[in-house]
Parts: sequence; structure tokens; C-alpha cells
Amino acid sequence: MKLIDINADLGESFGPWKMGEDAQILDIVSSANIACGGHAGDPAVMYETIKIASDKGVTIGAHPGFV
Repeated sequence: MKLIDINADLGESFGPWKMGEDAQILDIVSSANIACGGHAGDPAVMYETIKIASDKGVTIGAHPGFV
């Protein structure tokens, strides 16, 4: 059987600035790259996104950025 990984870059919100609907997207992807804070994301958003992904069985990876 052939499989495909559906991936999204998430965790890019910062404080009160909301970027996307991460929780809903995590319902339809099999893996997610979580922002590492260089270009987007903050520690609270990154932590929450990782927790939700883990709870939903979504594989996570890093989405590094540069300033």
C-alpha cells in the first residue's frame, strides 16, 4: 500500500497575534513542523502546538527560522 505524509508548518502565532487554526489543521495532517521562534512563534505557542500534536498522534519536526 502506498502512503503519503500530509505536513504543515505550524506554531507560528506570537502572543496576541494569531496565525492560522493550528488545532483544526492538526486533525487532518500526519506530521507538523513546529516553528522554533526565529521567524515566528513564541515559547507558549510552541509548547501548546507540540502538546496538541502529541495528543492527536501527529509526528512533529522542527521548523527553524532565521532573523
